Amino acid sequence: MSKLMNVSSSPHVRSRLTTSRVMGDVILALLPATAMGVYHFGSSALATILVSIAAAVLTEFLFDKATRRENTITDCSAIVTGLLLALCLPNGVPLYIPVLGSVFAILFTKCCFGGLGHNFMNPALSGRCFLLISFASAMSTYTVDGVSSATPLAELAAGNAVSLVQTFLGSNNGVIGCSTAGLLLGGIYLLIVGGITWEIPASVLVSFTAFIALFGGHGFDVPYLLLQLAGGGIVMGAFFMATDPVTCPLASKGQLIYGVVLGILAAVFRVYGSSADSVSYAIIICNMFVPLIDEISIPVPFGYRKKKEGGKKIPAAAIALCVITLIAGVALSGVYKMTEGKIAEQQLAAKVASYREVCPDAAEFTYDDALTAKVDALNGEVYGTDFGKAYINEVIVGKDASGKVAGYVISASSGDGMEGEITMSVGMAADGTVTGISFTVLNETAGLGSLVGEDAFKGQFNGVKTDKFTLFKSGGASAPGEINGVSGATISSSAVVNAVNAAVDFFENDIQGGN
Repeated sequence: MSKLMNVSSSPHVRSRLTTSRVMGDVILALLPATAMGVYHFGSSALATILVSIAAAVLTEFLFDKATRRENTITDCSAIVTGLLLALCLPNGVPLYIPVLGSVFAILFTKCCFGGLGHNFMNPALSGRCFLLISFASAMSTYTVDGVSSATPLAELAAGNAVSLVQTFLGSNNGVIGCSTAGLLLGGIYLLIVGGITWEIPASVLVSFTAFIALFGGHGFDVPYLLLQLAGGGIVMGAFFMATDPVTCPLASKGQLIYGVVLGILAAVFRVYGSSADSVSYAIIICNMFVPLIDEISIPVPFGYRKKKEGGKKIPAAAIALCVITLIAGVALSGVYKMTEGKIAEQQLAAKVASYREVCPDAAEFTYDDALTAKVDALNGEVYGTDFGKAYINEVIVGKDASGKVAGYVISASSGDGMEGEITMSVGMAADGTVTGISFTVLNETAGLGSLVGEDAFKGQFNGVKTDKFTLFKSGGASAPGEINGVSGATISSSAVVNAVNAAVDFFENDIQGGN
């Protein structure tokens, strides 16, 4: 009797589809993108794919053995997880990266929740998010033939020209499975064989495109919109990740709601977030809302839900939470008032320390009314047209013990940083030589963009006299005025160079030229 199966109440739907067949269709659908990735990136991409799949299958096999469960590797779901994860990885990552990602995806997201059909989020995406958080540097370094460079979306965000054809074919930099053409072929195949339905891909892509057109800052610029669709993983997410039958809504209405929310969320992250490639986070968040979406979208067969008797009562836990929140808010407000003055003092001390770092010959720092007036005349607007979103904040004159001018400190900012505004003090000698830069606001990604604050990068500006610094994104700078960018942090490097160039330009035109 213990081996009898429990059968749910009628009605039932018969289907010839099996898990292994569904997974087999997904594998076949991923082959075009896989083949194009291997063709473009070479043997290193193939090694990453094979290691990722092997780690996923082995993890599931060992878990089944250890827990004495029926072996499930024959359903091919572990292969799909390993393959999807590998296609989301940059080329050339150390091979322990796909191993750790696959182990996390299978063990913690799938097996520990009861196996296939019980996981509440997409295993491959959970593995990728784990790697993005734990190994940010490796996951943000994109290489082709050993040369590191930025992804198409990073180049687009920096205002550089990007080839739509190369991005569509996946023949420029990006993750292994970045071929939009290959992904579209696979997605169409899944639609034809019934592996997925149209609701999720269509609603994701339409809502994503609409939001980018309305709030992306370029209007209905077709080439720009196509580049946004071709890059950043939105196509892979729409056809292969969001349509995961375990973690997406069941009903057609729910799938449309799910797709619209997902597309808008992905677009919000794309436009306002710190990373252009943040579709993974959007899907993971939407996975968590699937039970709620199912609750409001699945029709009740042959009946209706019985209304609960009695009036609605506010749970005691909710009241307690509101009280705690109110007390915490008052406490935080009090702490802020008590520490406001101290924080201002520390910020001023940090600014003075940065002045001394970039203008070490100065005994004191003063403001010059004429220079301050020139800065005020900028009205806090973007400086010039050749420096991105660069701003000139203030100019301080450094004087030696005898009262003579020892140099100038120009506070400059760039709004093009990966994590927001970057502010720095740029030291200038009287002859126009840069005497150093020191950051007063730097919130770039730890281990990546934050490396612009290290001497290895900022030291390249010291002692150089030039009209304009030039950034070499892939290295190779040798002459004075040429700056090697931080590998994997092109946007942060470019933002710093633009801000320094703005300071140099202001010095030449408004300080040297104005004297």
